[in-house]
Amino acid sequence: MTVLVNLIVTLGMLYVVPAGLRLIDPAGLRTAARLWPVPAALGALCLWLPRGIPATVLAALYAAAALALATRAPARLLEARRRSRAGGSAGGAPPRTTVSGPAEVAVCTALVSPSIAATALVAERAGYRLFGFDLDILALTVPHFHFAGFTAALVAGLVCRAGATAPATAPGSAPGSAPSSATLSRWAAYSVPGGTLLVLLGYFIDDWAELAGAVVLTTGMWAVALLTWRDIRPGARDRTTGALLGTSAAVLVATMLLALWWAAGEATGITHPTLTWMAATHGLGNALGFALCSVLAWRRLTVD
Repeated sequence: MTVLVNLIVTLGMLYVVPAGLRLIDPAGLRTAARLWPVPAALGALCLWLPRGIPATVLAALYAAAALALATRAPARLLEARRRSRAGGSAGGAPPRTTVSGPAEVAVCTALVSPSIAATALVAERAGYRLFGFDLDILALTVPHFHFAGFTAALVAGLVCRAGATAPATAPGSAPGSAPSSATLSRWAAYSVPGGTLLVLLGYFIDDWAELAGAVVLTTGMWAVALLTWRDIRPGARDRTTGALLGTSAAVLVATMLLALWWAAGEATGITHPTLTWMAATHGLGNALGFALCSVLAWRRLTVD
């Protein structure tokens, strides 16, 4: 399991995060995205070293970069709030929180998530049971917050941005027959960060709290999948982009079912997959089928 987890984390550090930063804000985060591969390479290298001082130092350097990235989040939220108030005061128009608010919450969650992953990485490489967690759990926290944290929140935010300009009802639907794209995208942008936070809190509370977080996160990710398949994929200008979007949406259905199964098993004691099996299915599927395909597709969409 260790080799597979390390490969997944390396993909997230070296490609998914810097590519995602360019999708969040090509201008404002351009320098961060360009420099990110340097600390990411150090972080990736520490994965393959034995636990000890050299691995811990490399992990700490990566954590410093991740914490610096996290400091961007509060400023973005304040700026979004300022823009929203300015929009509301201009000509008596209502505040535009329905557009900028949810998407910015998701995007800022993405910016903070690598710092949580990096903190767990430092502790795991040092052999320190942070908050009493087993080292295996700390090791799995690293990919979880690079993908369920960073990438899932990133894509939810991008989908919300796109949903803000979508029609009031789904294409071909009678009014009231399906959730509007804007409503569904706002739910995704709030529930993905919310579910991720609940799962994190579940680590400290109990398995039932973690199951609740898994339910919220899954509904948000399925909303992302539906919107991607129904609204965004048909607008792709080439088959490759459409295939990447379709793959990312389809994979989420299966991988999040696995997440629910595992969380339910931990809470109720029913038969459920082992962590090794989850890494090989849920983890690998989310890393390649969802995260990588989504980032590649959205980069192609921004070029279009």
